[in-house]
Amino acid sequence: MKLNYSRKIIFLALIVLLIVVFILSLAVGSVHIPIHQIWAIILDHADSNETYKIIIKDIRLPRIILSFLVGSALAVSGVVFQGVIRNPMVDPYIIGVSAGAGTAVTLAILFNWSITFLWFDTMPIMAFLGSLLTIFTVYRMARVNKKTPVTTFLLAGVAVGFLLNAVMSFLMVFVTGDLYKVVYWLMGSLITEGWKEVKIIVPYYILGLIPVVFYLKDLNILLLGEESAHNLGVNVERVKSILIFSGALLTAAAVSVSGIIGFIGLIVPHISRLIIGPDHRRLLPFSWLLGGLFLVVSDDLARTLIKPSEIPVGIITALVGAPYFIYLLKKKKDNLW
Repeated sequence: MKLNYSRKIIFLALIVLLIVVFILSLAVGSVHIPIHQIWAIILDHADSNETYKIIIKDIRLPRIILSFLVGSALAVSGVVFQGVIRNPMVDPYIIGVSAGAGTAVTLAILFNWSITFLWFDTMPIMAFLGSLLTIFTVYRMARVNKKTPVTTFLLAGVAVGFLLNAVMSFLMVFVTGDLYKVVYWLMGSLITEGWKEVKIIVPYYILGLIPVVFYLKDLNILLLGEESAHNLGVNVERVKSILIFSGALLTAAAVSVSGIIGFIGLIVPHISRLIIGPDHRRLLPFSWLLGGLFLVVSDDLARTLIKPSEIPVGIITALVGAPYFIYLLKKKKDNLW
């Protein structure tokens, strides 16, 4: 894969910007940490402040890494679903993953279920299981004669999502004292308990990302249409199934630790496609970087705008993403592919 000079510069600029934002994110918060103290802690100097060291290593660093992982996972899954379904308006949540996770979490809170496994707590476990069960249900509903028509898959996802949202709304009527937990989770939050959430997401993040990387060429060919892809030697059903489950796994992993954070899987692939082009061999790594960067910055705003309190990060992404998406629709009326 050859990148021309301008694209190399764009990639390099994005990487440099990510590093700068990463360092600044360590500094900002309810407690401001000077940059020289951050360097002292990173380099493990003896004169580094112990309080600052605890704040950075146990609170801010895991939260920043979690933000990047969740943002990049949602962006990559957005690229995958938009490529497989061949529709730039598709969002990872459209297949009902968020509704499945929300329903499972609401059930756990309503019935006071307590599930622990290793470092996994009840809400991440229930969210992940609810997401995967929804994915499996949608996939089975969409299968027709050992094939998965894109339109049927999309409609099945929308139908299951609406049904589960209705169930979740009904259950929330009976959740009294802990209703705020459900509502806050549905708005999206990246509050961490040390490194626990990072440990939860990493295995599924890797499992979801690796197959996508190996099928980028096939994803490009799928853009020509399923019949053309089949004529070019692509096992269309196999590739679609692998990519759909990989994207869904990334989305489920993100939802399990952060709740519902909208617009990243929709708008980041759009912006990346406009900047870097439609070739998935470039589009996916660029979206991966940009999605992570976008959520890190959004979380910085969420935890500093009204400090020491926090705004749910899903509100920030919606406030930023919705107007920009409307702007894109007005400015780009030609084909985004």
